[in-house]
Amino acid sequence: MVVHDGQVTHVSSSDHADAGGWPAHPLVARLTRLGHRLRQADRRRPWVLDLAVIAAMFLLFCLPDLIPHQEDDDRGPEQLLLTFTHLPVGGTLALQAGLLLPLLWRRRAPSAALAMTAAVFVAQWSLGVFLRADVALLVALYSVALHGRLRHLPWACAAEIALLLPVAARVSAVVSFWGALFFLLSAVTAAVTLGLAVRIRRAQLAGLRDRAARLEVERDQRSKLATASERARVAREMHDIIGHNLSVIITLADGGAYAADVTPHRSKEALRLVGDAGRQALGELRRMMGVLRDRTDAPELNPQPGIADVEQLCTRFRAAGPEVVYRSAGELDTLDRGVQLMAYRIVQEALTNTLKHAGPHTRIDVLVAAADAELRVRVQDAGRPDRTDPLPPSAEEGHGLAGMRERAALYGGTVTAGPAATGGWVVQAVLDLTPLTGGAA
Repeated sequence: MVVHDGQVTHVSSSDHADAGGWPAHPLVARLTRLGHRLRQADRRRPWVLDLAVIAAMFLLFCLPDLIPHQEDDDRGPEQLLLTFTHLPVGGTLALQAGLLLPLLWRRRAPSAALAMTAAVFVAQWSLGVFLRADVALLVALYSVALHGRLRHLPWACAAEIALLLPVAARVSAVVSFWGALFFLLSAVTAAVTLGLAVRIRRAQLAGLRDRAARLEVERDQRSKLATASERARVAREMHDIIGHNLSVIITLADGGAYAADVTPHRSKEALRLVGDAGRQALGELRRMMGVLRDRTDAPELNPQPGIADVEQLCTRFRAAGPEVVYRSAGELDTLDRGVQLMAYRIVQEALTNTLKHAGPHTRIDVLVAAADAELRVRVQDAGRPDRTDPLPPSAEEGHGLAGMRERAALYGGTVTAGPAATGGWVVQAVLDLTPLTGGAA
C-alpha cells in the first residue's frame, strides 16, 4: 500500500517483484525450493548428507595432497616447504581418514566428533605434517555451535585456540606469528558465528511453526466453541417453540378425547385449536430452519415475538383449559426488542411448565411490569385442583428453567422458581434495564 498526495494505492506482490524486489526473483525462488527439497531428503536419509560432506571435503582438501607434484612446481616459499614433513601416500590417507571420518557423527555427537578430530590433529602436527584436511577441525567446531550443547561451546573454543597456538608458532619462521594467529582465530570465530547464526535461525523458524500450530489449534477451538454456543442457542429456541406448542396440543387432544363422549361440539372445537397450535409451531419451526439453512437467497423472516404478543400467548393457553389472568404495568412497548423477546420466552416457558405439572384446571396469574430500571416477570399458578403437593425443585431443574436463567443472565437478571406461600408454583424473573456504558459494553 502506497500513499501519495492523499491517494492510497494498493501494490500487489507481482508489482513489488516488477519493481525490483529481490525476494520475488526467480533464482531466489528456485534456491528456496531446492533448499526445501534438500531438507526433506535429509530428514528421510540423514546419512546421505553426512557422506556427501565428507566426499566434498575429500575432493577439495584431501585429493590435492595425494597428487604428486613436479620438482619445478611453484608450491610456495622454500622455507615453508622445508618446515613440514612429507609422509608416503598410505600415511597421508590414514591421517586424512582420521580427520574426516569423525564428521559422520558431527550432528548426533558433535562434541565427540570434535574430540576425535582434535586427537588426530595433535598426532598429525606432532609428526610435523601439514594437511589441507585440517579444515575438518573448523567443521567440527561449527557442528558443536550448531548441534551441540551450548555449555560445551566455550570449552570447545578454548581447546581449538590451544591447538592452533603451536601451529602459528610453527609457521612463524615464514609468516609473522601474530599475523598467522590472527588468521587462525578469524577462522575459528567465523566457524562459531556461522554455527550460532544458523542455530538461531532454525530456532526462530521452529518457534514460528509452533506458533502457527498453536494458532491453528486455537482457531479450531474457537470454531468448536462457537458451534457449541450456536447449538445451545438453537436447542433453547427449539425447546421454547416445540415444547410450548406440544404441551398445548397434548392438553387439547386429551380434553377433546374426553369431550367426545360428553359434549361432541367441544371435541370439534378442541381439534380446531389443535390444528391452530400445530400450524403456529410449524410456522415458527420453518422460520428457524430458514435462518439455519445454507441458502443463496435470503430466508423469509418475521419479527420475533415481544411483550405485545404475551396477550395472544395467554389466549392460546386459555383454550387449553386453565384460567389465565394477564396484567401489565409500565411502558413496555418502548423496551428493547431483545428484552421483550426474553420476557416473552420466560412467560412462555413458565406457562408451559404450569400446564404440564398443574394441569388444565388451574388458575395462572401473569404479571409483566417495568419500573425503576427493572422488568419484573411473575407467573404463579394455584396448583392442582386436588391440592396435591407441588413438584419439588429438583424435578423442575430441566432445560426450561436453565434456559430461562441463561436468558435472564444476558441482561444481568435472575430467575427464581419454587412453591408459592399460598399454594402452587411461582416463577419470578428480574431483568436489568439500565443501559450499559461504553466501557461496560
